[in-house]
Amino acid sequence: MSAPTETTTILEGKELKKFKEQLEEQFGITEIPGKVIKRGKEKVFLFTGDFTEKEMKTLGYEVFVERAGTYIAKDMEDAFRLSIEGSQIFKNQITKNIVELNEEEMDTWMHGSEVLKKTGLKGYVVMKYKNDMLGCGKASEQKITNFIPKSRRLKYKLA
Repeated sequence: MSAPTETTTILEGKELKKFKEQLEEQFGITEIPGKVIKRGKEKVFLFTGDFTEKEMKTLGYEVFVERAGTYIAKDMEDAFRLSIEGSQIFKNQITKNIVELNEEEMDTWMHGSEVLKKTGLKGYVVMKYKNDMLGCGKASEQKITNFIPKSRRLKYKLA
């Protein structure tokens, strides 16, 4: 059998410490409720099962495993960008870099467009509407860039 093409690693030691420190610095997140798995160079997953790294690799040789856990973030080298699910999993811990949206801005965001809004923030921010976390965007002086995948955006209704 052939080996999987992407490496899958359970973060431990210095790598896990770096991940935790970065999440705390960016968003105020202090508790990670499971194992942190990195697939390839940038995809980060949260896994609450009890497989060891060795067991996961062995399983990967036997059957195709697309992923283990829930996709929570993308490693952007200098920062982490939370996924929609990542922002929701850590909802009660996020205390920094939150952008509150009104209904019109939320609608714009959920349709996949950038939001024109001066926030005073730069870098990755968590978008929030009422009590809901809507994923991450990248704030600049005038706008917030949207990263919602096309397949997950709301569709406009034809009149």
